[in-house]
Amino acid sequence: MMNTSTIWKVLVFALALQVAAMPMNAEAAISCSTVISDLFPCLSYVSGSAANPTGACCNGVKALNAAAQTTPDKQAACKCIKSAAASYKYNSAKAGKIPGLCGVSISFPISASTNCNSIT
Repeated sequence: MMNTSTIWKVLVFALALQVAAMPMNAEAAISCSTVISDLFPCLSYVSGSAANPTGACCNGVKALNAAAQTTPDKQAACKCIKSAAASYKYNSAKAGKIPGLCGVSISFPISASTNCNSIT
């Protein structure tokens, strides 16, 4: 059995590893795969085949909104959305309505013309 001193050394070492692994700059923590995964259920609405966003779409929008709280995360999410949107045929007017229809307030418009670097 380990003595108390050894246990503390292991705990301190584990904590030091976690701190060393933390990003020290303002890079986005949110990944493009997370953004796409959260918003994928909205595709049926923005492509025109659904009259309203589904519950899964709104849940994804809410999850993404909760995850993207920092400026780098918001900018990264915006860039991911714009990049993905370039690959799909979609109704931009419907896309812009999703936050409101899902009860989510965001500080920038959902639009192909949004400058992601200006989002704070």
